[in-house]
Amino acid sequence: MHIHILGICGTFMAGIASLAKSKGFKVTGCDQNVYPPMSTQLKVQGIDIIEGFNSSQTELNPDIYIIGNIVKRGNPLMENILNNYLPYQSGPQWLYENILHEKWVVAVAGTHGKTTTTAMLTWILEYSGHNPSYLIGGIPTNLKSSSRLMENKESNFFVIEADEYDTAFFDKRSKFVHYRPRTLIMNNLEFDHADIFEDLNHIKRHFHHLVRIMPEKGHIISNAKSKALNEVIKLGIWSELELFNQHEGWSYQWEDEGKSINIAYKNIKQGILSWEMIGDHNASNALGAIAASYHIGVPISKSIEALTSFKGVKRRLEKIGEYKGNIKIYDDFAHHPSAIKTTLDGMKKLQKVGRIVAVFEPRSNTMKLGKVKKDLLNSLSSADVVYCFENNLDWSPAELFKNTPKVRVSNNTDWILNSIIEEKQPNDQIVFMSNGGFSGIQKKCLNLFQNE
Repeated sequence: MHIHILGICGTFMAGIASLAKSKGFKVTGCDQNVYPPMSTQLKVQGIDIIEGFNSSQTELNPDIYIIGNIVKRGNPLMENILNNYLPYQSGPQWLYENILHEKWVVAVAGTHGKTTTTAMLTWILEYSGHNPSYLIGGIPTNLKSSSRLMENKESNFFVIEADEYDTAFFDKRSKFVHYRPRTLIMNNLEFDHADIFEDLNHIKRHFHHLVRIMPEKGHIISNAKSKALNEVIKLGIWSELELFNQHEGWSYQWEDEGKSINIAYKNIKQGILSWEMIGDHNASNALGAIAASYHIGVPISKSIEALTSFKGVKRRLEKIGEYKGNIKIYDDFAHHPSAIKTTLDGMKKLQKVGRIVAVFEPRSNTMKLGKVKKDLLNSLSSADVVYCFENNLDWSPAELFKNTPKVRVSNNTDWILNSIIEEKQPNDQIVFMSNGGFSGIQKKCLNLFQNE
């Protein structure tokens, strides 16, 4: 059977492509603005990618078209599909009908930390011999790819990153309602995706829809620190409920100057996790992953042991370069002021000497629309120098930051890079923060340092 995927280079749709390929489907796809790491991963697997959405792609004559949520009405290929009454469905629906319906689905939902927590959980299950299938919205360093499909005789577990974004232009429900999880982690909940959600209450209703379809024997693991998630739970819950970031449930304390976390369950210490990850957000992510693993049957000590070797996810505060003078360069997938703040605060906690130089692009739809722009002022407080790349925004960063001297606004990446190089100091930690390609600025920065 041949499927053709529209929007194949998105992290989710690329995962769908890989899973379909391993299940024996013929897979082709198309997208615009094709860039690594997903395009590279697809090419390695022998999946052909067509640049753009030309209507002539219907001549490929696939059995069905799988439509990513990047596709809108007016897309020439989609209009041709509709005009000719050709078969199509969304990625989440295809995934459930072809794969998830026969699996024990372990889903990770929340505004922040989905990718990292899903990767942690997958790694714990892999390390403990459970051989899970998985679909992660990024590329974990510990694993070979962002997705994998195992036969049921090898493993019945499927770990999936559960996104609250809408399914497709013809299905405005959140993606995660299609997955029907048996075990669910709810990491946190804030206002995001301003292009499709009116306000926080709107998002809470969609999370409530997810909770409503959980079976009575299902298990929900929720972050007790999240007021919004607590309000979702008050709307009704019919499944087992377990809390983390609460002493009566799962909790942690930092040790060794923020390099280790002491993990407790029901006020009983379970062990110390020493690892390379930083920040309270990652400690919280670990609690959710350990709790879900414990529900599945993995001993807590085994989960802690697994996470000591967890190396993170590409583009989640990934160190991509280190140069003379102990200057380090990081790439981070920052899409929301809260994510920016937790990352920079975590870096500051471990920074003994030197500066933190943050270079961020307000690229997500929520950031572009300026719905949370005022939160940026506080989110950048831990950085010593900030560069804001201004590009197609509905608001003025120069106006927002006019009384914040450490923030420099520019629409020219070359100017930003030249300033970084000219003003560099020993022990600088330079972090690029964007949920897109950022005009390739990260690679250009590496090249400039290498040629110094």
